[in-house]
Amino acid sequence: MTAPVPADVLSRLKAVLGADGWSQDPERLAPKLLEWRDRWHGTTPFLALPRTTEDVAAVVGICFEAGVPITPQGGNTGLVGGQIPQGEILLSTERLRAIRDLDPFDDVIVAEAGVTLAAVHEAAAQHRRRFPLGLASEGSATVGGVVSTNAGGTQVLRYGTTRQLVLGLEAVLPNGEVWNGLKRLRKDNTGYDLKQLLIGAEGTLGVVTAASLKLFPLMASRATAMAGLASADDAIRLLARAKEEAGGAVEAFELMSRIGVEFALRNIAGQRDPLDGVHPWYALIEITSGEPGSAEAAMERLLAGALEAGLVQDAAVAQTEAQAKAFWSLRENQSPAQKPEGATWKHDVSVPVSEVATFLREASEAMVRFAPGCRICAFGHVGDGNIHYDVLRPDGGDDAAHSARRDEGSRIVHDIVARLGGSISAEHGLGSMKTAEALRYKSPVEVAAQRAVRQALDPKRIMNPRVLF
Repeated sequence: MTAPVPADVLSRLKAVLGADGWSQDPERLAPKLLEWRDRWHGTTPFLALPRTTEDVAAVVGICFEAGVPITPQGGNTGLVGGQIPQGEILLSTERLRAIRDLDPFDDVIVAEAGVTLAAVHEAAAQHRRRFPLGLASEGSATVGGVVSTNAGGTQVLRYGTTRQLVLGLEAVLPNGEVWNGLKRLRKDNTGYDLKQLLIGAEGTLGVVTAASLKLFPLMASRATAMAGLASADDAIRLLARAKEEAGGAVEAFELMSRIGVEFALRNIAGQRDPLDGVHPWYALIEITSGEPGSAEAAMERLLAGALEAGLVQDAAVAQTEAQAKAFWSLRENQSPAQKPEGATWKHDVSVPVSEVATFLREASEAMVRFAPGCRICAFGHVGDGNIHYDVLRPDGGDDAAHSARRDEGSRIVHDIVARLGGSISAEHGLGSMKTAEALRYKSPVEVAAQRAVRQALDPKRIMNPRVLF
């Protein structure tokens, strides 16, 4: 636990934030101290609610001077505990909600850290533009949070992660100084790219207060399909075929195992089996194009050829927007559908796309040996090699007994990932959950370099001190 915050520091923070800019009310704090999966519980003596970048700078400056640690928090949708304080000052960006600019000629939107992804999407759509970062939690996930965790989502295959979608940042550095890097340039070759240090830093190098984000034109055609597959190997071959058939227009390629579909059908209201028959695996494919009718034609060619080649057992193409949303709802509810099923070991991993099927096979064989009767639910953005590999307790088993073996079981899974050249955290970051474990897989040279960067920018280690080495 963090040392108590001196009373004079709290008084100074209250003075700079004003009467409505802070809270110590337990009811106000409670939802910010709990991670949605109920795994991480926190404490804080003080919730800072800055309204402007200047307010953030004042808070950070006071804390830096006094050596008081801070945990920044966006929409509290993180899954590795990095946003949950353990005695630190909690700095929420929820009131930094302005969209400062949107320019369709530059194809950029400048949004403050507390703006939700859904609000960014809505603002872009009003100018016939889109921001292609889609998350199941986009109604609550915020710009500052997705930047700080380098969020991925379902369109990474075509547009990349957040790292590829940010043109510039404004941030308060650990000493309280404001860095205004809100450029909107596609090219700027003038030294170290400081924004890339802050993207994915999980709040350890400063507080992101605003971002310049890339926008893209709306697509004229979109085709969404669900395909039933016999194996994960067939899914990888289908992905390769889809890329070739669509000429790079594949926007999403998601994979789900049958057990995950069954969990959703059983535990989430309104879900329907996507195909008439039962299949071991399901691929959700989305193709988009700027040319009317092009996406639909490419999908038709893809599925016809795949069915003829035996890569696909059955398929359905969404004929309406409602049908497309139903397919996506099934995918987006994979995690919520597991909650009623009991204790789960969750893994957010990535391997080269060519190794996805090998990983699924080797990890499942290892888990069946290690935890007989366990239920394995694998799903994810297989188009970019990111698999959410979840190991649930046996049906009717004991939650506590299963949870007690989580670390040992996860070590087995992560060792397989590492051997295949993968990462133990594909899109959620390290947070409190994986920081210590990452030392097993990171080279000493890489860890030393990251520590040196952090020491240079935050010599007192006040920013999110429990996260990242």
